[in-house]
Amino acid sequence: MENDLKFLEIAYKEALKAYQKDEVPVGAILVKDNQIIAKAYNRKEKKQQATRHAEIEVIEKASKKLGNWYLENCILYVTLEPCVMCAGAILQSRIKKVVYGAKDPKGGAIESLLCLYQIKGFNHYPETKYLENKKCSKILSNYFKNKRK
Repeated sequence: MENDLKFLEIAYKEALKAYQKDEVPVGAILVKDNQIIAKAYNRKEKKQQATRHAEIEVIEKASKKLGNWYLENCILYVTLEPCVMCAGAILQSRIKKVVYGAKDPKGGAIESLLCLYQIKGFNHYPETKYLENKKCSKILSNYFKNKRK
């Protein structure tokens, strides 16, 4: 639990980077053997690509660093519950566990809007853990509040 809190805080620092660059503030890190393999944040606006979510960015960085798409012994820490696209990428890359700090009632695919990992038939099911972090929710609500002004 202590490591989960520590790593989620590092993912939050990635979300702050996104916030400072006027991106939706979601940050992610990938950890293997208690070592950070990759860090990333949303880059949809900069790249003008819908697929540039923090989870996709961090999976790509980690795969490149490890020279392998197969991330079975890795844990993903992300500030927001993954969407359908990202939850699918997590399945495909065989990530062992996902820890997230804020639920996403409008797009979360782990428990909020859809429970993708409860659908029978996949060949891999990552462990998931919702570790409520008020800062992860607050940065998102502040971002969208400022956008509406």
